[in-house]
Amino acid sequence: MATLLGSCATTKFSNGKLLKDGIVIDMQEFVINGSDKYRLYIVVRNEELVFPICVYRFSDKDYSAIWMQCAHQGAELNVAGDYLQCPAHGSEYDNRGKVTNGPADKNLRTFPVTINNNELFIDLRKI
Repeated sequence: MATLLGSCATTKFSNGKLLKDGIVIDMQEFVINGSDKYRLYIVVRNEELVFPICVYRFSDKDYSAIWMQCAHQGAELNVAGDYLQCPAHGSEYDNRGKVTNGPADKNLRTFPVTINNNELFIDLRKI
């Protein structure tokens, strides 16, 4: 049911707050219109990043942050509910960044996420 609710909502974009080692996002950005429902994901777009980062919410303490650059030929990915898809050649990835359909044969780059005081910190030191 949470997947269905998240996929029906429009995509939420966030700039995040860029720090020295990563980017911070307020966890409230996952809340849908002040309700008790949550978005399945948000997309972080920041002018300092070459590609956006898709952040999936699985629970209050479980998130994944995925670099939205296709591992096949580098195109920017589209988010389609609980998976990402490459518009160039059709590669697909699950919400943890694992390739599920080629031609890509490598998983996506992911980043560690930690939670501190109602904020998510995405560690970007591995870009």
